[in-house]
Amino acid sequence: MSLHNLKPASGSTKSGKRIARGEGSGHGGTSTRGHKGAKSRSGYSRKVGFEGGQMPLQRRVPKFGFTNRNRVEYVGVNLDKLQNLVDKGRITDTVTLDILVENRLARKNDLVKILGNGELKTKLNITVHKFTASAKAAIEAVGGDAVTL
Repeated sequence: MSLHNLKPASGSTKSGKRIARGEGSGHGGTSTRGHKGAKSRSGYSRKVGFEGGQMPLQRRVPKFGFTNRNRVEYVGVNLDKLQNLVDKGRITDTVTLDILVENRLARKNDLVKILGNGELKTKLNITVHKFTASAKAAIEAVGGDAVTL
């Protein structure tokens, strides 16, 4: 160890400018805040979305309509898609949410509704969250079972 390779221990020194520590520091006076205005005052905090007095985006954009916060979204699966999976051999006799997720017709946390579009030729026991009246009738007409979760 020599004088030329001495250095302070890591974490023992602070880097950056020391603000408001007198005129001699070069950062005295206004303490790098500039002159006057809201940003120079203590306790100033800018509101979210503030654009310097310009009309903020959330007020410029037109708003219309109504969004129901309690709306429940269902993923629709038509009977013809189920029949297609039966023809390919991916479904045998029972259809559950896990089987639909496996075949990428729904996601794990989705609510599923069976829709009546298409024709079902195979007897299936289907267990999902909802059925349309036409889908339920078509499933039971073939001898299948429509069970609501």
